[in-house]
Amino acid sequence: MTTVEFVFLGVYFAVLCVLAVYGSHRYRMAFLYYRHKFNLPTPNGRLTRLPRVTIQLPVFNEMYVVERLIEAVCRIEYPRDLLEVQVLDDSTDETTGIARAAVERARTHGTDISYVRRTNRLGFKAGALAHGLTLATGEFVAVFDADFVPTPDFLERTVPFFADTKVGMVQVRWGHLNRDFSILTQAQSIFLDGHFIIEHTARNRSGCFFNFNGTAGIWRRTCITDAGGWQHDTLTEDLDLSYRAQLRGWQFVFLPEVVSPAEVPVDMNAFKSQQHRWAKGSIQTARKLLPTILRSNLPFALKQEAFFHLTNNLAYLLMVLLSVLMPLSMVVRFNHGLYSTLFLDLPFCITATASVCFFYVAAQREQGLNWWERVRYLPFLMSLGIGLAINNAKAVVEALLSQESGFTRTPKTGSEGKDVLGPVKRGYRGKKTLMPVVELCFGLYFTGALWFAVDAGIWTSVPFLVLFQVGFLYVGLMSLFQGRMPVRREVRVALAAEA
Repeated sequence: MTTVEFVFLGVYFAVLCVLAVYGSHRYRMAFLYYRHKFNLPTPNGRLTRLPRVTIQLPVFNEMYVVERLIEAVCRIEYPRDLLEVQVLDDSTDETTGIARAAVERARTHGTDISYVRRTNRLGFKAGALAHGLTLATGEFVAVFDADFVPTPDFLERTVPFFADTKVGMVQVRWGHLNRDFSILTQAQSIFLDGHFIIEHTARNRSGCFFNFNGTAGIWRRTCITDAGGWQHDTLTEDLDLSYRAQLRGWQFVFLPEVVSPAEVPVDMNAFKSQQHRWAKGSIQTARKLLPTILRSNLPFALKQEAFFHLTNNLAYLLMVLLSVLMPLSMVVRFNHGLYSTLFLDLPFCITATASVCFFYVAAQREQGLNWWERVRYLPFLMSLGIGLAINNAKAVVEALLSQESGFTRTPKTGSEGKDVLGPVKRGYRGKKTLMPVVELCFGLYFTGALWFAVDAGIWTSVPFLVLFQVGFLYVGLMSLFQGRMPVRREVRVALAAEA
């Protein structure tokens, strides 16, 4: 074996080791979840009076869902004289007219609701929220994105926790209105369930930092001000403010039993755009706040968890590197008669992949699903996570290189259940890029590697090669072709209307 090949294998195993460490972190999350599962949060004391609450609805080009949002918020049960609603509309399309009309209807029914429009989109969502605060009258501020449908008891179940003056924010769990729309929405729902049910609960109840998710939560206004307010130097203003507030000593509460339903993207490009923003924003926040966190007097366990939380998306960069190295490593070792060393990959790969299985099965189990409902999407879930690696690795690189980019909203279409998606404007579909070509090249690369493995009888590598192959091909192909599907549906709808 040459020196180059030896170094090559060393790099390959180093990447596997780091990915295994990040994968094993999911076991720690599950451990903390089950350890603190029954430490249910309860209000510490009682409010002497009901406070005034402002509900902010930041909106940008959401013509398909904004009316549904406003109507749902106006159904929230709270004294009308203590409730204020702000529709913060930065839209540039028909949304403005729809939102204005919905606001006027709500006002005639006795809701204190205002339509707020800025002269520019400075700071995007963070800027809109900050601008709204200058006009708000509430002591507490709830936020809902356009695709959410909050339940009427949202304030009744969250406001009591602010009896404790140390509590700065209360977050509730996201539900999924269109979970059954497609296999893609099923997978996204499982991803989010794992994040909320396991991760949020584990972090919050073990005393670690966790974050407001940008929506379906309520803040103490003085907490926002004390932490430095909404800032737009990262794409995840919610994560940034959350860590700054907790560094200031504010406590957060997560209520997994309170669910606020929302829509997940039905289009692959929209999903990738959302993932890109979250991945890039988390690394931007890590660069901004990790030095302060690590220099602080916080307990080591809290610092450690914050490190893994904020840097978790670095794993996507390593996943792309692993995707390049894995087939070559297999060929190099096979050609040198080191077939038995292929078994060395198993502990690392199993640590990473098995942790994914355990983590998401646990999340589905906590929702009372049967064993088949828990496991049937797991292979696809793992492949989808791998297929997203290139998209998210690009986001990580942009963040590490301080490359600025605007806030790209996730298009929502008002889809629910298994309904067929109706006519959708082109601007409400995820943007196409050249990234799918790269993803398809990776898929073909693994197709060749799989052919080699089968021909050479390297059966231990086949399952992992298939996961990578399917993941890259699925994400690449769906990115190219899914955007055209609503166009075909529009044609069918038009033809049906003419008939």
